[in-house]
Amino acid sequence: MAEKREVARSTVLTRRALFLAGGQAALLATVAGRLYFLQVVEAGRYQMLADENRISIRLIAPPRGRILDRFGVPLASNRPTYRAELVPDQAGDIAATLDAVNKLVPLTDNDRRRVLHDIRVKHGFVPVVLKENMSWDDMARLEVNTIELAGVAVAQGRIRDYPFGPSASHLVGYVAAVSEDDMQGDDPLLELPDFRIGKAGIEKAYDIELRGTAGTSQVEVNAYGQVVRELAREDGMAGQDVALGLDMALQDLAVQRCTEQGSASMVLLDLWTGEVLALVSTPGYDPGAFAAGLSSVQWQTLVADPMNPLSDKAISGIYAPGSTFKPLVAMAALDGGLLTPDTELTCNGEFVLGDAVFHCWKKGGHGTLSLHRALRESCDVFFYRTADMCGIDRIAAMANRFGLGVECGLEIPGERTGLIPTRGWKLATTGVTWQRGDTISCGIGQGYVSVTPLQLAIYVARIATGRAVAPRLVRPQGVMASDADAALAMNADFAPIGVAERHFDTVRTAMWGVANEEHGTAYHARITVPGMEMAGKTGTAQIHHVSKDVRDKGIVTGTVVPWKDRDHALFIAFAPAGAPRYGCAVVVEHGGVSGGEGGAVAAPIARDVLLAAQQRDPVHRVPAQPFGAPAKMAQD
Repeated sequence: MAEKREVARSTVLTRRALFLAGGQAALLATVAGRLYFLQVVEAGRYQMLADENRISIRLIAPPRGRILDRFGVPLASNRPTYRAELVPDQAGDIAATLDAVNKLVPLTDNDRRRVLHDIRVKHGFVPVVLKENMSWDDMARLEVNTIELAGVAVAQGRIRDYPFGPSASHLVGYVAAVSEDDMQGDDPLLELPDFRIGKAGIEKAYDIELRGTAGTSQVEVNAYGQVVRELAREDGMAGQDVALGLDMALQDLAVQRCTEQGSASMVLLDLWTGEVLALVSTPGYDPGAFAAGLSSVQWQTLVADPMNPLSDKAISGIYAPGSTFKPLVAMAALDGGLLTPDTELTCNGEFVLGDAVFHCWKKGGHGTLSLHRALRESCDVFFYRTADMCGIDRIAAMANRFGLGVECGLEIPGERTGLIPTRGWKLATTGVTWQRGDTISCGIGQGYVSVTPLQLAIYVARIATGRAVAPRLVRPQGVMASDADAALAMNADFAPIGVAERHFDTVRTAMWGVANEEHGTAYHARITVPGMEMAGKTGTAQIHHVSKDVRDKGIVTGTVVPWKDRDHALFIAFAPAGAPRYGCAVVVEHGGVSGGEGGAVAAPIARDVLLAAQQRDPVHRVPAQPFGAPAKMAQD
């Protein structure tokens, strides 16, 4: 019996041993199979994952393309800079990290708010900027302590550099950090900590071309995310350079002259090509401050400035053209057969329409005078009568043909169209029918009429050439020369305006008299160099917000009147008068520092810039009669 029990127990133990051995074998097989799967089948995958923990692929922002003037002078380029970066996923306690960095490199409250905002809106693995534009001492102090600051690193980058500062700020524009609204595209560059995009001017209009294509850097990092070494690098493609027709020497001169008068603007065009040689709005602003990061104090200072340095007055400033509009009214009357060069009208100092009296600027009047003398001496009554004969719709149609009241399509944003009124416009806008008195006011460039300095430059360019000259800022790719042959090769072959050449001759000759005949309103600002004389037209535009009592006294000028209540001073001109090559328009807000009229403060600016433009012509040759311009201006 005992033996049977012993045999049974032995059988049970043997069976259990077999089950246990089988289980162990199965477990070992499973472990071996798993090891084989991990080490052989999935070896490549886990090696890659391990490498990804050790190796980081980072985007490299490409150098932003330069902006150049017509001679290759950089208006916007790049310079090296140092910055401190933080990778949120590697930093741990963000607040403690910021406090530690602050002990080495001071961080303002704005810096902290910006960093926390960027961390919220960006991916955790994307570096955010702690401090930009660090000095060498700050960079070195932080660099030697980064071993103790998880996720913090010092990087070298590029910052936009504007060598001429405010002198070309409105035209060139500026770059600034990418905002949330800008992150609508799929360009990975937008998330880079030091990346900037164009916010104004050429920088904005050609932002995509200037950006370039991102490169990549493969770096080995330690457990703290700090870079040990760079393993591989593939540089991206630098942004394209953008060459302008601008001549920075002329731009600098124009800025200097306009700055002397405070708030002013000027546009200079090459009449052969339509290229903008100078586009000035003063005062300007420092575009480099925007690239580095504008403080709230700097921003408030710019916004509060009564001279509006942030506004590009050349393309968005709206002004009554004043007497610079009179050549247009004359053109409309000549084209309509309502006047001839020999037609004489009498000015006794006022024009009476019902109960309203419209005064001439000259008390007692100009007497009996022809169109030539009326333009030369800027007689208001002559053009009251001429406008009354033409009617507003005829004047408006001619104004649009000369580029007034319409968008010209310049490449940079912000252009405004102004207003050339019509009967239909007033009825639709105000519900009131057009009155004869409205036409009288428009006849001298007042009333509802408003234009921009750019439009005035286009207008005088079309008077000078008889062609529909259209402005442009950017030169064709690779064209950097400024010789006559290159200019002619780029000639857009502008279409004729469609007005008889004899009418152009009449108006041009009168504009020659404005600047070169003794009684001309710009005679004291004339160019005296033989063969380089200019032809032009002065203007003094009334300020509409001034009370009727003040306005009834006539032109408001002089320093005894508050600056904001003085009339604007304007001048349009082209040169050389006998074979036009350059055209310009100048607007000095409120008559400048002296509160002067167009002939006193605006014309001298145009004179200096037009003379310099002719003297800088590298070949000093002009065709005898470009675009049908008269070979010689007649004199009385």
